[in-house]
Amino acid sequence: MSPTNRTVVVTGIGATTPLGGDSASTWEGLLAGRSGVKPLEGERFAELPVRIAARAAVDPSEVLPRPLARKLDRSAQFAVIAAREAWADAGYTTPAGEETEEGAFVAPERLGTVIASGIGGVTTLLDQYDVLKDKGVRRVSPHTVPMLMPNGPSANVGLEVNAQAGVHTPVSACASGAEAIGYAVEMIRTGRADVVVAGGTEAAIHPLPIAAFANMMAMSKNNENPEQASRPYDKARDGFVLGEGAGVVILESAEHAAARGARVYCEVLGQGLSADSHHIAQPEPTGRGVAAAVQNLLDNTGLDPAELVHLNAHATSTPQGDTAELKALRKVLGDDLDHIAISATKSMTGHLLGGAGGIETVATVLALYNRLAPPTINVDDLDEDIDADIIVGEPRKLPADGPISAINNSFGFGGHNVTLAFRTVQ
Repeated sequence: MSPTNRTVVVTGIGATTPLGGDSASTWEGLLAGRSGVKPLEGERFAELPVRIAARAAVDPSEVLPRPLARKLDRSAQFAVIAAREAWADAGYTTPAGEETEEGAFVAPERLGTVIASGIGGVTTLLDQYDVLKDKGVRRVSPHTVPMLMPNGPSANVGLEVNAQAGVHTPVSACASGAEAIGYAVEMIRTGRADVVVAGGTEAAIHPLPIAAFANMMAMSKNNENPEQASRPYDKARDGFVLGEGAGVVILESAEHAAARGARVYCEVLGQGLSADSHHIAQPEPTGRGVAAAVQNLLDNTGLDPAELVHLNAHATSTPQGDTAELKALRKVLGDDLDHIAISATKSMTGHLLGGAGGIETVATVLALYNRLAPPTINVDDLDEDIDADIIVGEPRKLPADGPISAINNSFGFGGHNVTLAFRTVQ
């Protein structure tokens, strides 16, 4: 099929996060301003400098059958759970190619998946190495390699839904989930697919990644007050809190959605991309790369900044990163930044690394659909360098009339910058 530059819409959402086992409970938790950060229990975490994290509210073992779960890394388990919810939410009741009276239909060769992970099956790799050392070669699981592959989540979701247009896994650290959604948009716009299951997942709550991040001075060490540890924009912020889970959306060409009478959450306007080329881990302090990504978004989509009313910020709760992002936005948007209500949902979910762009896209979509933006919690003493409208305390109503737009930012180690834009269709 020749390139078409078709309109792309969101027709389904799914999530499993530190706030809830599905998108509805996650959204409820976000609006309530509830923290999902808890102490890490167990002997193997006892000596770590960081002993807090945002574990998934519902463990995958409570949802997936044991024979399936034991063949999937925890990151893939989250992806499958979120994808199943999103697939059903979009009206699909069977894998692609199977027609049913009550469900929607998509041809397998017109369906793709793009599910990203920043780290992949790290818990499988580390746990199976322990098995090798402690119990010997014969006890290592034969499923180890498929489980630890970073493309495992996308591949397993693709197998679930019978996706044959392409199964992909972009890896760009903490920008991975957002880049996956942007890639999925391009698959539809260029005519390669009609429907794509897209998002991000991560499951890296293990002593080694935590110790490594802690030694980089990237994580909060507020072990005594876990629920207050993730505090974007606050003067006392001291690093991010690690989270786990997945967020998935069903993207669809507008004509395909209309032909089957699908409920549409919003339109995906497109993505903006750039690279800092500054440092492997530190953000570029002036926000130059972030500004380039936002400008790229505006240039590619024709989005009018006057229409922007909401931002789900990357805002991990690091001293440098939070301010650099807002400096970049001010540089590109100027006074238009003043009418953008900003949520930093990592204050509640923690930082899901490669899964962040997935769950924060779900949050952005729901904010537009409900015209209601969640608050940022733990902002007790706003940093004087924060020159923007941060939603604090209660959810913020967004304009009730007319088309409104929102953006979602994700940035990753290596200098990856991705920003996604969405618009209402009501």
